[in-house]
Amino acid sequence: MRLPFAPAPDSLYSQLRSPAFVLRSALGQAIWVVMLPVVPFSVHGFAWSWFAPTLLSMAVFLYLHAQVYFGSSRRLHWYVMGMVVMGLGLWRANPVALGYVVSACTALSASPSYRLWLRGVAMIALATLLATVLWVQVPWWVMLVMFVGAVLGGSSNFLYINNLRKDADLRLTQIEVRRLAMLAERERIGRDLHDLLGHTLSLVAIKSELARRLALEDPPRAQQEMTEVERVARHALAEVRAAVTGMRRSDLASEIISARLMLEASGVSFDSELPEGSALPPAVEAPLALVLREAVTNIHRHARASAASVRFVHDKARFQMHISDNGCGGLAAHGNGVSGMRERVRALGGSLEIDSPKRRGTCLRIEVPLARLAHAAPASLPESAA
Repeated sequence: MRLPFAPAPDSLYSQLRSPAFVLRSALGQAIWVVMLPVVPFSVHGFAWSWFAPTLLSMAVFLYLHAQVYFGSSRRLHWYVMGMVVMGLGLWRANPVALGYVVSACTALSASPSYRLWLRGVAMIALATLLATVLWVQVPWWVMLVMFVGAVLGGSSNFLYINNLRKDADLRLTQIEVRRLAMLAERERIGRDLHDLLGHTLSLVAIKSELARRLALEDPPRAQQEMTEVERVARHALAEVRAAVTGMRRSDLASEIISARLMLEASGVSFDSELPEGSALPPAVEAPLALVLREAVTNIHRHARASAASVRFVHDKARFQMHISDNGCGGLAAHGNGVSGMRERVRALGGSLEIDSPKRRGTCLRIEVPLARLAHAAPASLPESAA
């Protein structure tokens, strides 16, 4: 989303990396300014004595309020001080201007630490108390109620923003982990391909050179060498296919780790554990891992859940996987990737059942028979690798 001005690198907008929340919060906390001209007009009628300074203060406040989110965090105390001074100074002309003091306490929630926030609130309380005694002359109970509300609202907003900062740091950590994992995987692939093809290609080159020399002197021997080259090349091709299949194949353990990172980063608690016992055949585990990935993606994007879980039941005859959440439910039988999941399970000879009542969460039950697939998997693996 393009903004009319560039946010500062150390601004709240840049720290949270959540444009939707920042814009929504900024607009939501600035809506109250419409009451500044409405209340005095309804009580006293129109007069330039209160309307002109109110209109000017609204423009200044909107600028300061925007700077809280998009300006440098090192200047936050100046933005807050401006709101407090403007609210207390304008009170006699417009009593609603005390809302600027409340907004100042809320703006302090952008402080990077709880200690700085408490220090700022204490300074605002002291300034408000002095102004009440010397200038504003507001009933003490009005100021007390206003200040208690401002502190409670500001503290809750501070905790929420602090959690968003932690989520942003977690997302950066996950991105760095993925980058390092990709780098390590590339290095591993390079080493594997070097070890796998280096010797084989050297052997093919030597055999081919020998066959070229023997082509005229000893054709039968040259033909034998070329047959050996063909055998070595086919063996190398099979090894490369097996290696590529291993690189492309997903497994349930990796998908569970990815699911936990994705869901917990978005505030969804995740509970799962891998089944004990023998490992699944690769031709069975890979499609089930993709089904798990699609189901977790649906929970992340559509379920609006606060908790999710994956359970496994594994014996010699069958493998069951139950994926559930406590979200909004109402999952369509052929929507949100369900058709793709159903096709993968059906290709394994299994079944997919959906229980998704509205507002009561969703549960997917996947069952795959293992007895028949245990014999079919070895034969089908080379074909899939090709």
